Amino acid sequence: MFPSLLLSRAPSSPLLAAASTSTAASPPAGPPQALRVPPPSKKPPLATALVAAAAAGLLLLSPAPAPSRADPEFTVYYGTAASAANYGGYGGNASKKDTAEYVYDVPEGWKERLVSKVEKGTNGTDSEFFNPRKRSEKEYLTFLPGIRALAPLGAVLDNLALSDVGLLDQIASADDVTSAERTDGAGQVYYEYEVTGAGAHSLISVTCARNKLYAHFVTAPNAEWGRDEAVLRRLHQSFRTIQPGAPPPATES
Repeated sequence: MFPSLLLSRAPSSPLLAAASTSTAASPPAGPPQALRVPPPSKKPPLATALVAAAAAGLLLLSPAPAPSRADPEFTVYYGTAASAANYGGYGGNASKKDTAEYVYDVPEGWKERLVSKVEKGTNGTDSEFFNPRKRSEKEYLTFLPGIRALAPLGAVLDNLALSDVGLLDQIASADDVTSAERTDGAGQVYYEYEVTGAGAHSLISVTCARNKLYAHFVTAPNAEWGRDEAVLRRLHQSFRTIQPGAPPPATES
């Protein structure tokens, strides 16, 4: 009886009890957890952002391109080549367009210079327009009555210079003088001259009609010629005489 009592009351080992308690409290080990990798950032790298910002700054600081200049507009001038005795017009309801003997283009913004009666009677100047930014850039027309036909090509320019001191000086100091003859669609013959001087450039067109000699001049200092050559050549090419009974040309071109 005593041995069984001793066996039943024998205390258990503390180490065994602790081990059994710990084993019972620990849950069974599960499968290993996978590591989550954060997604890549959507922001660009710092160097890329700095380059983009610098490019945007240059675009903002760059000046806007200058607008292209529009082609200048022109109007048609109607010249009557009236004598000094009829200076100021024919009076009444006479229209310069209806009585015009010649026409040429005038750039928009150019001003007309009033030709005096004395000037008309001495050198035959009938009309003149100039660029208000540079008065020496101009076009004008002179006429001489009583001339039925053109003289030889080489002689006409020298004869014109006798009554135009400025032209005479320009020819005397010219680097080059060229001449040519052309005929328009109506059969009208024109002599054309180009005078390249040390300080100015001139284009001259001469023809005979209505028993008169007409000379149209386009002249400009070399600086203005270099800037406006296309416009000045258009003025030169626009000059023509109007045959009697022919309808007047359009008022604008």
